[in-house]
Amino acid sequence: MYTTSADGSVWFGSPVPEIASVLVAALAGREEIVWGATRLRVRGFSVDVSPPAGDGPVELETATPVVIKYEGRDLLPGDDHYVEGLERNLAHKADVLGLPVPHSLRVLESGPRRRFVVGGAPRIGAQVRIELDADARLVEALQSWGLGWETIQGFGWIR
Repeated sequence: MYTTSADGSVWFGSPVPEIASVLVAALAGREEIVWGATRLRVRGFSVDVSPPAGDGPVELETATPVVIKYEGRDLLPGDDHYVEGLERNLAHKADVLGLPVPHSLRVLESGPRRRFVVGGAPRIGAQVRIELDADARLVEALQSWGLGWETIQGFGWIR
């Protein structure tokens, strides 16, 4: 649950263009959205599009918490094995796609610890801004796939 002012904003989105286009079409024809018992007036919307990636160092920032686990424990940025776990996750994704493994991963900043319950199980993570040296094709794939674990549940979504 989040509180907001009368002038607050809600973000809907998807890193998959086909899904995002359906959201845009649905919002374009609405003056209000009913969310449970709450009526939200639509005053406008905008579409954020990521610029094409290039090879080499890149910064990525997540819009949702990144879930990383090590030996059954949820890790947060700054914990031992966090960077190692994220590197291993990125290496696995690169391997699945047949792309070079990224190098020089650094966590530049992170948000607060966030806890969600999904399907009855807790998910713990934090939003991050990272820098890594990666192939442009992997960066583009990550923009759809996300960082860390549980990306299918919406975690690790890159802005």
